[in-house]
Amino acid sequence: MNDTDRAGAPTATAPEQRQQFELGSGPGRVLVWFYGVFTVAAASRSIVEMILDFGKAPLAYTLSALAAVVYGFITYSLVRGGEKARRAALMCCAAELAGVLVVGTWTLVEPSAFPDSTVWSGFGMGYLFIPVILPVTGMIWLRRARQA
Repeated sequence: MNDTDRAGAPTATAPEQRQQFELGSGPGRVLVWFYGVFTVAAASRSIVEMILDFGKAPLAYTLSALAAVVYGFITYSLVRGGEKARRAALMCCAAELAGVLVVGTWTLVEPSAFPDSTVWSGFGMGYLFIPVILPVTGMIWLRRARQA
């Protein structure tokens, strides 16, 4: 007989079990933190680059701004929680991963297309490859949260 079989033994109620798997709790908090930091980093970078020298690399700066919007939406979805937010965040993580892979490959195959780097250049090499690791980690967490 284990503790859960004993009468009077504490068991987790349904709300407590759901709370354990809220999108922004547990490991989800780490994702919220990383996505929040990347939202600020990508937005700040793209705003400064667009103001100072947009004509130098408009595609790169626009892609950095797009990355900031995607990061911000994922951050919001993780904090908001719920099934709709989970599905939206999952789709955005998949789109983010596709963007990182396309832009990362594009920057390696045709570097002249990007006179300046983006957040996703070289698969996020300038950001310690976190831009390619983050969406994979996010999708794993979001799938796990669904199963719970």
